[in-house]
Amino acid sequence: MALSIQTQTVRGAEILVEALVREGVEYVFGISGGAVIEICDALYHYKGKIHFVLNRHEQGASHMCDGFIRASGRPAVCMGTSGPGATNLITGIATAQMDSIPLIALTGQVPTYNIGRDAFQETDAFGLTMPIVKHSYAVRNPYDLPRIVREAFHIAWTGRPGPVHIDLPRDVSRTPVDLSQVDFPETVQIRGYKPTIRGHPLMVRQAAELIMQARKPILYIGGGVVASGASQEVRQLAERCQMPVTYTLMAKGGFPDDHPLCTGMPGMHGTVAANFALNFSDLVICVGARFDDRVTGDLKEFAKGAKKVHIDIDPAEIGKNVKPDVPIVGDAKTVLGQLLEIVGPKRHDEWLLQIDEWKREFPLVYERGDKIKPQYVLEVLAKVTRGQAIVVADVGQHQMWAAQYYPCHRPRQFLTTGGLGTMGYAFPAALGAKLACPDQMVVAVVGDGGFQMTMAELATAVVYRIPIKVVIINNLYLGMVKQWQDLFFGGRYSGVELEGIPDFAAIAEAYGAVGMKVTEEDDVERALVRAFEMEDRVVILDIYVDPDEHCYPMIPSGRSVKDIIVHPLLREKAKKELSRLVA
Repeated sequence: MALSIQTQTVRGAEILVEALVREGVEYVFGISGGAVIEICDALYHYKGKIHFVLNRHEQGASHMCDGFIRASGRPAVCMGTSGPGATNLITGIATAQMDSIPLIALTGQVPTYNIGRDAFQETDAFGLTMPIVKHSYAVRNPYDLPRIVREAFHIAWTGRPGPVHIDLPRDVSRTPVDLSQVDFPETVQIRGYKPTIRGHPLMVRQAAELIMQARKPILYIGGGVVASGASQEVRQLAERCQMPVTYTLMAKGGFPDDHPLCTGMPGMHGTVAANFALNFSDLVICVGARFDDRVTGDLKEFAKGAKKVHIDIDPAEIGKNVKPDVPIVGDAKTVLGQLLEIVGPKRHDEWLLQIDEWKREFPLVYERGDKIKPQYVLEVLAKVTRGQAIVVADVGQHQMWAAQYYPCHRPRQFLTTGGLGTMGYAFPAALGAKLACPDQMVVAVVGDGGFQMTMAELATAVVYRIPIKVVIINNLYLGMVKQWQDLFFGGRYSGVELEGIPDFAAIAEAYGAVGMKVTEEDDVERALVRAFEMEDRVVILDIYVDPDEHCYPMIPSGRSVKDIIVHPLLREKAKKELSRLVA
């Protein structure tokens, strides 16, 4: 690749940006500052090759970078200056770590000769981020930058993906570099880092034998399926062996919601059919998931009558929560391909009839009333967008309603903060997703609490003309906490009342976006249609919903499926079915 740099002597900052361009980076999201001013200047000279997006808060930058990567599967970088700039990135880095997102976080640092002297805006970004990244680099020599950047992207994107942090002191950024002495490596060799891609043949054969022996198998897929591009292999295996499929929040869209073998999402707010099928199966084939506590509940009770096959590229996940009968370390797409080579067709008619009966008997239900129901909003959103939008959900009740009521049919269509549960994630992440996929509809589904944490990015959206739509499910409370206080704390509300402040529609207008306030059910569809007709505008829809609506089904934290709480309309029926199943 020819050098973009035309002069013989440059600064370390130009070497850094040249290396980023070579990795295919299109965007750097962040905020400028003294410790990164040379990097900002280098980015100025690379206009047309790489775009710098000025955010309004570094947390917004990290989430925007995250959303770009999740929606597209392409690389991006977030950046903050030293001290508070670096610490403001931390929440977004931790979010990426929990969800295995290959984000590159770049922080400026005080000059090397001031490190450890409590210099202005000094903080140990390397030490602070170490527990929440896959790897860290503290740069001391500008000639190392091409190798470090090449390694950083290789580590972030291979094996189990994850964020990598590069801390760059200002004097390294501004040090003159002789280009004739700079080597941009094409390949990477890191001693001790060799992720296992193919599954062990013996383990794969044992898994195939269990599949052929099982009477009630289920495929349980996680975010690793999306990361590895294994959705097609999952579908082939499910259809060949007539196995039902359940997906984690991170894998929504990895198997089509409208497929007859799909049972929906399991776990705390999963469907009854998915929870019953998972917990009363005789074989659980876990692919790219970590047996998260929100799925398993009480580990002693989880699917205790089933054998388990666990396929994961990260050997640390195997046996961490649930001990598998057949452990397979390897890439999900590769291992499923190995299975497909040896697994023959098989039918499970009786098992599928049982699951279809659970789907019919225990659908997702809610009752319409005088106030707008949040479930209705998501159903109308799906109708207006024809189920084709990229949906980016924040965390809380609205996140679960979005997962339940917005059907997705392709990978990377549903983006959310799964592991860390970061309020404020969805709005900036949706901006990143729209930059990554400009021809697709992108909608952020947020709560009135979480939106306020990053709504300053409205300026970013308007300035850069990123025309996403934001649907605020406004119930005047921190809704999920209120739900728990309703159900388990006698309705004693503490720390959850948001008082209906601010006026989000007015805030949107103040930033130069379009703001709409919706208080009547009859206006919901009209408002959504109007919002999507304004293709080139940022639109904020503030939809006031019933504050007392609960998110069902629900399995209280740490409980088993036997403690599932379903909608009052289904409770007696569910009790009878659980008694039969447990017996």
